[in-house]
Amino acid sequence: MNITPTRILLIDDHALFRKGVAQLVGMDPELEIVGEAGSGREGLALAQTLHPDVILIDLNMKEMDGIETVRAMKAAGIAARFIMLTVSDSEDDVVAALRAGAHGYLLKDMEPEDLCATIKKAARGGMVLGANLADNLARALVDDKPQAGVTPSGLTKREQEILNHLCAGMSNKAIARELNISDSTVKVHIKHLLRKFNLKSRLEIAVWAHGHNLQK
Repeated sequence: MNITPTRILLIDDHALFRKGVAQLVGMDPELEIVGEAGSGREGLALAQTLHPDVILIDLNMKEMDGIETVRAMKAAGIAARFIMLTVSDSEDDVVAALRAGAHGYLLKDMEPEDLCATIKKAARGGMVLGANLADNLARALVDDKPQAGVTPSGLTKREQEILNHLCAGMSNKAIARELNISDSTVKVHIKHLLRKFNLKSRLEIAVWAHGHNLQK
């Protein structure tokens, strides 16, 4: 059975690091590096022509940093999974990246054998967050959103079900299948959760819920 590999675009201003990631990813038949860029602007241009499934983006780049790159790609309508791959474990950087539209945040010191599995999870629609970053993000959200104050009793039964699945890292399609509802219905409920929590992303919801024991 032929497997269509997940197409990956790598954006990082360090050529040696790009080469290392490309070699590692190239060992997995389910993944394929279709392009490399040394800057955010170059990456934006490549993404518009290559149409990758997943884009790995460095945070700290000259002229156009990773967060600006994600925003530009979102504005350009690029339909890909945006994953930050960086050395920074700063709470502010994690929150800023997720609110810009990133679907995950990984650290460059992660175990090499975990990178491919994490990329595959992201490609399937899952949320990805590097080890130990959940605690950092939870602290940032606690400091930033004390007014949220949502309790389990403030959620409908369906919202609680979807919240539980979000905390498990499930994609919209997986949640829809599990609950026997449509993808669009899942999206509506997630929008309601975002409004109730006063948050900006599904990953923030999951981390906030873990930190406040809202999942059941």
